[in-house]
Amino acid sequence: MTTKILAFSGALRKASTNTALVRAAKQLAPEGVEIEIYDGIGQLPFFDQDLEGDVPAAVAEFRAKIAAADGVLIASPEYNYSIPGVLKNALDWASRPYGESVLTGKPVAVMGASGSGFGTVRAQNHLRDVFHWLDAKVVTKPEVHVGNNWERFDNEGNLVDETSRNLVAGLIAALVVQIEETQKVKANA
Repeated sequence: MTTKILAFSGALRKASTNTALVRAAKQLAPEGVEIEIYDGIGQLPFFDQDLEGDVPAAVAEFRAKIAAADGVLIASPEYNYSIPGVLKNALDWASRPYGESVLTGKPVAVMGASGSGFGTVRAQNHLRDVFHWLDAKVVTKPEVHVGNNWERFDNEGNLVDETSRNLVAGLIAALVVQIEETQKVKANA
């Protein structure tokens, strides 16, 4: 049986190292794990509760992809000590309508890359807060904070730093464990 993970970046910039981190995760996925990269969060309209009755097609597609996945993997930059607005917008859409979030109970892992030596620690903490409220099953270790990103990626956007690659692979493995544990609980319920 294949484990299906939906991965996306919280960055819209073409040369984003967070988008490159998602591509690296796909390359590092072990046998039996399929990572689908979703690149449409920039196409989602601003969240508007008035649209919940007639959900835009892009939102319906995004929700369906999350629902169909066994788990979610997000790479987020850190903007102003927090997560980018485009990522928060996507999560707001996925969390609605109230009580019917496709993220409730969903295994989720977060990672991030930045030019600072601190990585994306604060943004990831804010994401964990959001997922706590949504009752998602967040993987807490290993933490993947790829700091000084210019040293970790080559000019083509490939993650070449071996320590960072090992951390990403470890995060995927931990997410798979969380997925398996979540599926066992559901099967026994």
